[in-house]
Amino acid sequence: MKLRYRYRIYPNSEQVKSLSQLFGCSRVVWNDALAFSQEVYRQGGKYPGFKELSKRFLTEAKQTLERVWLGEVAAVPLQQSVKDLDLAFRNFFSSVTGKRKGPVVKPPRFKRRSSAQSVRFVGTAFKVGQKLTLCKIGEVKVQWSRGLPSAPSSVTVLKDAAGRYFASFVVEADPALLQGNGKAVGIDLGITTFAALSTGEKIAAPKPLKRFLKKLARLQKALSRCEKGSNRRQVARCQVAKLHAKIADIRTDFLHKLSSKLIFENQEIALEDLNVSGMIKNRCLSKAISDLGWRQFRTMVEAKAVMYGREVNVISRWEPTSQTCSSCGFKGGKKALNVREWACISCGAVHDRDINAAVNIKVAGGQSETQNGRRRTCQTASAARPGDASTHLEHSQLSLFGC
Repeated sequence: MKLRYRYRIYPNSEQVKSLSQLFGCSRVVWNDALAFSQEVYRQGGKYPGFKELSKRFLTEAKQTLERVWLGEVAAVPLQQSVKDLDLAFRNFFSSVTGKRKGPVVKPPRFKRRSSAQSVRFVGTAFKVGQKLTLCKIGEVKVQWSRGLPSAPSSVTVLKDAAGRYFASFVVEADPALLQGNGKAVGIDLGITTFAALSTGEKIAAPKPLKRFLKKLARLQKALSRCEKGSNRRQVARCQVAKLHAKIADIRTDFLHKLSSKLIFENQEIALEDLNVSGMIKNRCLSKAISDLGWRQFRTMVEAKAVMYGREVNVISRWEPTSQTCSSCGFKGGKKALNVREWACISCGAVHDRDINAAVNIKVAGGQSETQNGRRRTCQTASAARPGDASTHLEHSQLSLFGC
């Protein structure tokens, strides 16, 4: 399976200038090819394709006075930029025609200088040793938090909005299957507490956005008062970006540790299929839900389940887990959100709302039986598939396999 390992890198001042030039050239090639493709479409023509775009905006462009400086940087990242644009267009075409499943993919957009930057090196354009050697960049210092399992096929150099540099390697690795322990757990995700487990344990969320909300508002207010294009505005923008990066790092670290703990301790995990995109449309709860990272947590659990040979079952979002008594199966109807404990009118059992829902999620996943032998099958169960492992790991950039 393909995994992505990410490490922090520390280029010197000269390498920062070279990387900035490479980022700019890659961005210009992307934008020129995208503008040409859009113009061809407006005139009623067909998409030119990778060969035509590469010939026009790499080979021929380097011979013109306006783009002669494209030859001063490595050619491989520029070729990969055109390939990425070609892949983005093909994914868009497959999506609108129905060949690609899932949500509709939007067409590629123009890249901005102020956004996060990235370039990819493949083949002989990079070399991994004690330092990372990049073509026409030189040897870059890398913080090797752990070793690579095999020789990488490519490396993507990234610069985030906070000005930090990372190297992301794609490697081939075998699944590290864990020995089965026969344990199963149901997880009910919530806002007050991040997760309630069927074992009775409740896990609180760090809620980093809520913690730094006042500081973020102060920095954003200072940014809005700066004159556009000034140096002070650039400094203020970087301060806001650094705080956003810190918030995201705290949340990601918590989700990684929790997902790894659950995967290592349980053979089977049952989750609820939450409509997160629909729930964040609630103006009263959108900020709190976004601060928790429910979808990111599910992606991590499914990816690590493939890596370690565990099973993940996702039950239907319409399963009445909060309305059903986990002891006798009696459905007591809908309950207000402020009702945290309730007693079953059928058997008299007193339940904690979240723990009871977690037990019902575990039962609905088909993993166990309740005290009276009740068992339900999952309406829409979806376990992690081996073919999806690379996608899950690439998007989440699991720090379990890199730092």
